[in-house]
Amino acid sequence: MDWVGPVLVAVLAGAVRFWHLGRPRALVFDETYYAKDAWSLLRLGYEGTWPDRKIADPQILAHPRTIPLSDTGAFVAHPPTGKWVIALGEWMFGLDPFGWRFMTAALGTLSVLMLCRIGRRLFRSTPLGCLAGALLAVDGLHLVMSRNALLDLVVMFFVLTAFGCLLIDRDHARARLAAALPVGADGRARPDARTGDHAGTGARPWRLAAGLFLGLAASTKWNGLYVLAFFVILTVLWDVGARRVAGAGRPYRAVLRKDLGWSVLSLVPVAATTYLATWTGWFLSDKGYGRHWADGRGGTYSWVPAPLRSWWHYEYGVYQFNVGLHSPHAYESNPWSWLVLGRPVLFHYESPKSGRDGCHTAVDCSQTVLALGTPLLWWSACCALVYLLYRWALRRDWRAGAILCAVGAGLLPWFLYQDRTIFSFYAVVFVPYLCLAVTMMLGALSGPPGADRGRRTVGAVAAGVLVLLIAWNFVYFFPLYTGQTIPYADWHSRMWLDTWI
Repeated sequence: MDWVGPVLVAVLAGAVRFWHLGRPRALVFDETYYAKDAWSLLRLGYEGTWPDRKIADPQILAHPRTIPLSDTGAFVAHPPTGKWVIALGEWMFGLDPFGWRFMTAALGTLSVLMLCRIGRRLFRSTPLGCLAGALLAVDGLHLVMSRNALLDLVVMFFVLTAFGCLLIDRDHARARLAAALPVGADGRARPDARTGDHAGTGARPWRLAAGLFLGLAASTKWNGLYVLAFFVILTVLWDVGARRVAGAGRPYRAVLRKDLGWSVLSLVPVAATTYLATWTGWFLSDKGYGRHWADGRGGTYSWVPAPLRSWWHYEYGVYQFNVGLHSPHAYESNPWSWLVLGRPVLFHYESPKSGRDGCHTAVDCSQTVLALGTPLLWWSACCALVYLLYRWALRRDWRAGAILCAVGAGLLPWFLYQDRTIFSFYAVVFVPYLCLAVTMMLGALSGPPGADRGRRTVGAVAAGVLVLLIAWNFVYFFPLYTGQTIPYADWHSRMWLDTWI
């Protein structure tokens, strides 16, 4: 039963993510960059040059198709891993909408299964784990990002995988410390200062795996680097807590002596090595952008191999581009507004005429793909985050702290770039943890284990009503997430806030 519930939830999530995945038949929003770069990586090993999107996109979508790819290296704003992931779908199904969206749909579905299992481990409850996964399955932003070939869903997947690995590592390390504690005459282990200060926790392969996945996240988009920093701090605090519970007199010193190597040296170097390895195609190429910039150049760092200096120069140029991106955009938003869904992003919009493209009304219709979270879920998550702050600050609940850390890792760094052109769909990276936060709040609403039957009944009914309302809200907005043709009046009735238009 531990797997039946999560698998059923994942099947439901996969059904809505793969349903008419090739619709709309277009290069939606930034698909015009990533789908083409992915194909270029398949063919060249690096990002080649394409004509202007107004020329290249119609040729790719035409019958017969034309692929106007040049082998001249192109400057791109993001590392290659996410595009390699998209390329895997194109390798299997070709350069068409289904092909370039296949892998994000697969990772979106798999992330629902993973969150069920992560929630089960976090809350020690299979029903609560399945609830967390079900909430992710019915989140509109996660659905839209799963059905379009952008990079942020890939970052979310690798970060979530790393989070799960760290949870497993935490449980295993604490179990080893517990096993090392002396056992009293009553057969129960007791905290022991010597054990807490000096006992080792053995090899920690799950922490190494977390470093690998965090490296893959950072090599998809650079915001993964901030997640790495947050998670390093989180693991150090977990180790301190474990040492304190084991009886260490000076837990921070014990962690510094016994655990810091695993906390930092197993995460950061592994992530850095992984990041560098993802550029292998560029290093092996001869025409990749800037590949030979350092050839024949002297200077202070001439002792560093030329390919590495060329790569570093390229990376510096990417950094300058990203921090200096200030081009106004109609759907850009400030991170202050993300949690309350202040400004969603319109990925695609068409107005089919009456009698055409599924429009069966006397007036024109609307066909849209809107990157908008399920409103009732996100607004409930705002309340849940306040509850988790209470649980963490006043009750020292480590689960609340872990969830808040993951949300902060995905959200807080963007406040450093409020003048940059940024979009609310970047928030998909921390959507799983909003679902965990709501789940934790609903679990508390249902009542503690020792509560009387009446209290638990009222709490369970209230929690169930909220879950049903969130599910209804998802169904209500589903046409806007999936590009269905609906009457204009129906589209307008779903624009609950003026800032959504």
